[in-house]
Amino acid sequence: MQINDEVIVKTDGAEDRIGTVLLIETFNEGTMYLVSLPEYPKGIWFFNEKEGGEGTFVSPIKQK
Repeated sequence: MQINDEVIVKTDGAEDRIGTVLLIETFNEGTMYLVSLPEYPKGIWFFNEKEGGEGTFVSPIKQK
């Protein structure tokens, strides 16, 4: 995923939402994505763990 990509964001207790990646920060444990959502236009941070699985909150939108 890259800056300006549209992504799907998984959150607890809510349906998946579509947002746009604003910034990306990489760490030893995984990657942080600053994602703009309609209710957070300036962005909110989500962390994807390196191992993935249940620790993946930001995913690319699958191309048709």
